Amino acid sequence: MRRLFWVALGAVVGVLLVRKVTKVAESYTPTGVARSVGELGEGLREVAAVIREGMAEREQELRVALGVDAGSLPPEAAQSLMDDPTR
Repeated sequence: MRRLFWVALGAVVGVLLVRKVTKVAESYTPTGVARSVGELGEGLREVAAVIREGMAEREQELRVALGVDAGSLPPEAAQSLMDDPTR
């Protein structure tokens, strides 16, 4: 019974190890590298979109505060924007 346990445990560890090694080896193939680069590019596009969105929002706040666009802010909000434009 004890030997059967160790044989089964060894088989399970062997299967898991082979699967892990196969997965790592696959990531270094041209297809795996292309997939990784594609995922990196997608992540960079998402970051750029968030940055652009924040820039547009901040620009709109500043345009309203400076009276460039029609719109009004409460005087205290406009003053706080002028006092600390990087808030």
